[in-house]
Amino acid sequence: MLRKFGNVHYVSKRLKYVVVYCNMEDAERIIAKIRSYSFVKQVDLSYKPFLKMEFESKQDKAKEYDYKAGL
Repeated sequence: MLRKFGNVHYVSKRLKYVVVYCNMEDAERIIAKIRSYSFVKQVDLSYKPFLKMEFESKQDKAKEYDYKAGL
């Protein structure tokens, strides 16, 4: 029944949840429709589009000293 709202990525029968992918433009409309079903308890959005995905490497000061000393 939830397949008409987007791409069903994962279904867990034991924990009773579903992961559905949909377009960000349609998300608010789809959330309102999904929440209206009696079998739905909670709807959560993914925070992935809002997370910073560029990571920086942090060098350890002790290792940096060892490399300079030639150990």
